[in-house]
This record gives sequence, C-alpha cells and structure tokens, in this order.
Amino acid sequence: MSIEIAFTKGHGTGNDFVLFADPDGEIELDAAQLAALADRRFGVGGDGVIRAVRSARLAEGAAALAEDPDAEWFMDYHNADGSPAEMCGNGIRVYGAFLLAEGLLELGVGETVPIGTRGGVRLLTRTADGFEADLGPFVIAGDAMVSARRLDVDRPGLAVGVGNPHVVVALADDAELDALDLSDAPVVSPTPPHGANVEFVVPAEPLVAGGVGRIRMRVHERGSGETLSCGTGAAAAALATRSWAGDGAPDAWRVEVPGGVVGVRVAETADGPHVLLSGPAELVFDGALEL
Repeated sequence: MSIEIAFTKGHGTGNDFVLFADPDGEIELDAAQLAALADRRFGVGGDGVIRAVRSARLAEGAAALAEDPDAEWFMDYHNADGSPAEMCGNGIRVYGAFLLAEGLLELGVGETVPIGTRGGVRLLTRTADGFEADLGPFVIAGDAMVSARRLDVDRPGLAVGVGNPHVVVALADDAELDALDLSDAPVVSPTPPHGANVEFVVPAEPLVAGGVGRIRMRVHERGSGETLSCGTGAAAAALATRSWAGDGAPDAWRVEVPGGVVGVRVAETADGPHVLLSGPAELVFDGALEL
C-alpha cells in the first residue's frame, strides 16, 4: 500500500533534512521507506529524516516524558540510510523551525522548550537569528586511532560523547584537511560498539581571538557519509580542542564547517557543565511524495 507524505525540506548550515508532521504517531515508515525519502536521486534528498510526533504517541517518548513532563514533542530522527540516531544538533534547530511553521508550537525569541530525543530531553531556545540547543552533559571518553583515505598515517583521536558518539582527530593544517577523502567511512580502532561520527579538525592561527576559540572541521557521519555540517560533531570538535588546549582554554568556540559557521559554548548548570550549540535553521520548500 502506498503512503503519501507531505514534507518540508530544511537545513542547518547545509546539514539537510526531510521533515514531516505526524503528531499522533499514525505514520510508521520502515528503514527502506525512510532511506527512500532521503535518497538524493530518487527521493527528496537529505542527510536525515525527522518526524514530528508527540512524545506520548511513541514508545521512546515515555522516557522523555519521565525526564520532563513538558517535553510534548519528540524529534524522531533517522539517518539517511534509515537507521535511528540518538540526537542531531543541526536537526533539532531545524525541527524547532518546523514546529513553529506548522503551528505545532509557539515560541518567542528568548523562550525555551524541552524536546524529546533518543539521547534524552534537550532544551531548545529561540534566538534572534536561529536557535540554541542545550546538548546536555558531555563525556571525554578516551583515546582511539583513526585511519582515513588520503591520510598518510593513522592518527590519534579523542572519543567524545554528547548524547551520541564522536571521535575527533586533530590535523596539522588546512591542506591536510582539504586532501581528505571522506567518501568512505574512516576506520576507528578500537571499534566503537555503536559506531561513531568522525570529525577532523584544524585549529585557527591564533587559536583564540577575542576570547573565542576558532577551529575548522570536516565530518563523516555514521549512516549518512560526509555532510556539510554536523551540530553535535561541531560540539564534540570544540570540546576535544578545548581539552587538548588545557587550562585557560575558552568556553566559547566558533566552528567553521563546509556549510557555514556554528557556535559552541560550555556553561555551568545545576547538574554540572553542559555544551550548547547555536546556529541558523532554514526551511527551504514544501512538497509531497508517494512511497
């Protein structure tokens, strides 16, 4: 039986998504159908698919409501291959813009709403030029080795958890970063049990200007391949660079990705330090597709 999906295409610094509203959880798409939506040749095309559904209407939403009863909306996010993912930092900003456009949410500039995700509840604040997402506590998890195409030798990486897994690798200069071929997934050793996004980072010179750290990044996302931006990846890259820089490293970071620039900051909260991600969210066009 065919299903017609009314969708919106959106992006955050070039990290693009297919979004559709299913408030009552009536549309169940399998991995193949989700991948068909995200297919850039035969579908709409995107790095992922986001369903807007009330937390009370799906099993994963029960944990979100237990964490915060006000988390009415759940970001049901899947990678481009149809596999589920815990969180998406660019995606949650675009999700906020979509909820507003669909009339499913009212949120003024400076106001905050809790959003359910598989990685836990995340607080999303509307800003004058986009959104800022509190990605919650973070973990500097340990060391790994990473190999990638056109990288002359394996490089050490730092595992960072921000609700989903990342491994961050520092490179020497822009030329080395530009030469990478990320059409194939980098190989991480030891192998992360649930896979990982892999970020390659080059610090600016000087690293800190005006109290803000500056880095440039490329990323290979598990289940999606190389993308123009990765919000949680930008956060992980800033956190790794901050850790390497040691005492005196700034809490605010400017992360340049192929699709633009996002902001990352570390802030103290009642339950310890959190990492926050800010940036634009653009809705590009609407349409319908029969699956």
